[in-house]
Amino acid sequence: MKVTAMEPEDWDAIRAIYLEGIATGNATFQQTAPDWKQWHEGHIACCRLAARSEAGVLGWAALSAVSRRPVYAGVAEVSVYVTESARGRGVGSALMAALIEASEQAAIWTLQSGIFPENTASIALNQRHGFRVVGVREKIGC
Repeated sequence: MKVTAMEPEDWDAIRAIYLEGIATGNATFQQTAPDWKQWHEGHIACCRLAARSEAGVLGWAALSAVSRRPVYAGVAEVSVYVTESARGRGVGSALMAALIEASEQAAIWTLQSGIFPENTASIALNQRHGFRVVGVREKIGC
């Protein structure tokens, strides 16, 4: 497995993996996956990664801005998704490590994740990479 920059032609695989995450009910409030244009506009261009094997895309990671205000230019929200058949094999960890490195090269100074409490695998992944729980928010989406 290797982690490389995500390419626009990866979109079908990226979208399929995102839909798997949506189907779990504990990865996102989203009910449907956006089209490429919407997804592209919502994610920071320099920090989009895909984990690949000979079989294809195993997972993806990307950052989205938390605000358009200039004072938050270096703060981003983390997304890491791994296809169901590759979970538990270190794909998420490889993506997270590469994403953190890419964010540092892009002068992003704070990464944050919003994770459902039921998503214990994502919480553990984030904690393994130095994230910490700073609070629990309620009634923020549906």
